[in-house]
Amino acid sequence: MSEKKMAIIATKGTLDWAYPPFILASTAAALGYETEIFFTFYGLQLLKKDLDLQVTSLGNPGMPMPMPMPVLIQALPGMQSMMTMMMKQKMKSKGVASVEELRELCQEAEVRLVACQMTVDLFDMDPKAFIDGVEFGGAATFFEFAGESDICLYI
Repeated sequence: MSEKKMAIIATKGTLDWAYPPFILASTAAALGYETEIFFTFYGLQLLKKDLDLQVTSLGNPGMPMPMPMPVLIQALPGMQSMMTMMMKQKMKSKGVASVEELRELCQEAEVRLVACQMTVDLFDMDPKAFIDGVEFGGAATFFEFAGESDICLYI
C-alpha cells in the first residue's frame, strides 16, 4: 500500500488563519501522511522569517469577542493591534504553540513548504525573506502532488 498524502493550499496571512494549515499538516505528518502546503497570495506571509501577523474581527463575525462590539468600533485605529494582542495573550494562556513553533514542527516532520513563484513575482517579494527550506513552484507543482493526494484542503 502506498503512503497516504495530504495537500493543503494556504491563502491567508493573518494570525488566526496561520494556525489551520500548520496544525493540520503537522498532525497529518505525525499520522504518516506525506504532506505539502502550497502557500499562495497572502498565505506567503506565513513563510517569512520575521512574522508580524495580525488578526482582525472585521469581516469575521464568528470571532468571539469579550463583549459585543459594533463594527464601527472595530474599525477604529488601533483596534487591530489590540485584537492581535488579545489573541496572542489568549493563546499563550491556553498553552497553544506559536506559529513559529508549529512551522518548525512541520519542517521537522518533513512537510513540504512550497511558495507560489507567480505570487512571489507578482508582489515583488524577496525569497531571502522566507525561512530556509522553502521550495518555489507554480500551480503545476501543486497539481503534481495534489493530483495523487488522498486529502486536499483549501484554507
